[in-house]
Amino acid sequence: MCLFQYEDDPEPEEQIPAGPLFVPARSRGTHQVVRLFRTPLGARTAVGFTSRDRLVDTLGTAQPWIWLSEAALRATAEPLGVSLLTVDPTLTAPPVTAPPVTATATTGPVAAQLQAPGTTTARTV
Repeated sequence: MCLFQYEDDPEPEEQIPAGPLFVPARSRGTHQVVRLFRTPLGARTAVGFTSRDRLVDTLGTAQPWIWLSEAALRATAEPLGVSLLTVDPTLTAPPVTAPPVTATATTGPVAAQLQAPGTTTARTV
């Protein structure tokens, strides 16, 4: 254990409790269920935000949330095999949307136009 703390250290050596967190949730009937996420490497993680503004900036205004302590969030996620907790994630991917479907009718074999290197005419194969 290092006894010195430097100004340029990116993280504190010992993590302190985050305090009350705004936790993304989903409604299941009369219950609220904690929403779990995945890290960029695919590991499952529970997510909490230190302010509602940070939650809204990351997940949007329509995202329901509940207020939990860090210990309560860990206790909720642990039975599901999730031991990782991410506080205030900022890097998220945009929602995946399907590409627009265009209707094209083909009545015969598809012809591809190929051009040989160094030539100016195209041929059908």
